[in-house]
Amino acid sequence: MLEILWQNTQHNPFQNAVFYLKSFADKGGAQLYVPPGKWLIGSFNLTSHLTLFFLEKGAIIGSQDPTHWDVVKPLPSYGRGLEVPGGRYQSLINGYQLHDVVITGNNGTINGIGSVWWEWFTLHTLNHIRPHLIELVESDYVVVSNLTILNAPAYAIYHIYCSYVHIQNVSISAPAESPFTVGIVPDSSNNVCIEDCIVAMGHDAISLKSGWNEYGVAYGRPTENVHIRRVTLSAFSGSTLAFGHCGSHPDDKFDPNALPHLDFITLKGVIGRNITVAGSFARIEESPFSNICLSNITLSINSISRAWECSNVLGSSDFVNPEPCPELWNPTNSSLSCFYLLSTSGRKASAL
Repeated sequence: MLEILWQNTQHNPFQNAVFYLKSFADKGGAQLYVPPGKWLIGSFNLTSHLTLFFLEKGAIIGSQDPTHWDVVKPLPSYGRGLEVPGGRYQSLINGYQLHDVVITGNNGTINGIGSVWWEWFTLHTLNHIRPHLIELVESDYVVVSNLTILNAPAYAIYHIYCSYVHIQNVSISAPAESPFTVGIVPDSSNNVCIEDCIVAMGHDAISLKSGWNEYGVAYGRPTENVHIRRVTLSAFSGSTLAFGHCGSHPDDKFDPNALPHLDFITLKGVIGRNITVAGSFARIEESPFSNICLSNITLSINSISRAWECSNVLGSSDFVNPEPCPELWNPTNSSLSCFYLLSTSGRKASAL
């Protein structure tokens, strides 16, 4: 394995360094190491068989002037931009069709400097979708660990069409008022493990997705087999456990009979404090949630009248406080089985 020490001497040194390391990475692996300091960088692409140890303790990576971000095509399972039609700003750290990639450090910091993006979003002056900080597409055997990520313009860690992704010991945060910021987003991906993380965002801490309407259906890749454990999550969208449909469509070409499917969800060993709504399970009548298993959950809520919100859901519960909605009263020894398996298809699902 070849290792190089990066110094801030070129316009886009990260991309140049990765380009230099590619030939070595292809022959057995390489590592890019960045020493402590404050570095202002632009968007760059990773390569396979690379360990990016670019955040030594005391290192702070900041994104460059937002007006310099490149624009790329929409993702095929979305068809157009979620926020505005058309392209999207390229993310800060990118990987496309990669294999065997590690993004790690010693608790250094990536700062997305998101306040400018949040202002533009709120004022409706954006021409393209906001960028993410780490984005991996059609990649497998990926590890993201031991980092602190602050103030993402939109999503902090986003992986789509990926397999075997491990996210561990990552601290992610953005202010409560940051609009629709999300911490970790597995999208149309499988075999994902998220553990030992602390996430506090303006909207969702963790959101599981699988495309949008007819574009997600056409792409045909669900999110499944996701394990989330030993995490501390804070979000400001209202509830601890939230699932459901977003109620929006990319255009008028969607098929109203093509319904998303979500089942085999297990939520176990959850403690929540200062919760507005304990759980929200709002589902489409023609395609209810099924095989939802709740076990050993204790939630401290603000208003007993809004403990749970449920519609079109079937499941089991055991040792849950406050008591869930009647649709989830079946004991766990019923005919429904509890699995550590999450499967989504169609538009969008969110989970903890």
